[in-house]
Amino acid sequence: MIRAGQITVVYYSPWGEEVLAASVGAALRPDDQVVTTYRGVHDQLAKGVSLASIWAEFLGKGTGTCKGKGGPMHITDTANGLMVTTGVVGSGLPIANGLALAARTRGSDAVAVVNFGDGATNIGAFHEALNMAAVWKLPVVFVCQNNGYAEHTSLAGGTSVAEIATRAKSYTIPGVRVDGNDAAATYEAMTAAVARARAGEGPTLLEAVTYRFGGHAMNDKMEYMPKEEYAAALAADPVPRLRQQILDDGIATEGELEAIDAAIKVELDAAVEAALSASGPDVSELLTDVFSTSGAR
Repeated sequence: MIRAGQITVVYYSPWGEEVLAASVGAALRPDDQVVTTYRGVHDQLAKGVSLASIWAEFLGKGTGTCKGKGGPMHITDTANGLMVTTGVVGSGLPIANGLALAARTRGSDAVAVVNFGDGATNIGAFHEALNMAAVWKLPVVFVCQNNGYAEHTSLAGGTSVAEIATRAKSYTIPGVRVDGNDAAATYEAMTAAVARARAGEGPTLLEAVTYRFGGHAMNDKMEYMPKEEYAAALAADPVPRLRQQILDDGIATEGELEAIDAAIKVELDAAVEAALSASGPDVSELLTDVFSTSGAR
């Protein structure tokens, strides 16, 4: 729709990383809280945010998750535990620490999860957040979605370690590296990390290795990606890989999967139409969620 000129919106595609997000989301309870990045629509859906509310927010409509005032880079849906979508690289990690500390202070065993890319591990907030979480044994899981590229820079071109998980050693917390395109392996690793956090044993750094099929942004020609590397990754697309595994294991039939596909298409088309026809935020909402009206100092 963007390329056809039907809508004008900023969009950062997580294409290629969908299985990773679904596996992480499946390991969480409804009351667990998630922080993600501007390339996080897969994380948002995996946490239960509706297609309709996401589309409406993307198009700046009053029915969106933030009443049209946040836009695609700032999706928030506290009812489903999607607490923050941030456009500032690395900024989500200390926020997740705050959420984890708040949960523990309330006496809840809810867990905070923060998703970020490999580039964010070179930001000071990454190291500060891991250190703080380790010292205070916060119930947080740091999920690095390592897709191999920080905007236009390869991992080797900007990171001093070959494996992000090894950085956990500096903070004496578990560092786990997993194939993020393997649904079962990612789910099992995430389940273990969540259980550890829920039991009061502290944080885990989970590095889920995946690949980004789209460029950093939609106008990105991806000339920095080796063609052979990209072709091999695309040939190993984790979605058809998981679909075939489901069929081979007898979990569902082809007909059942086709029915799921059809139902999702109906839901998506309805969400798009509802967003297109919805009204923008009412002018009375201009200052709502922007300034405090309580008079408290």
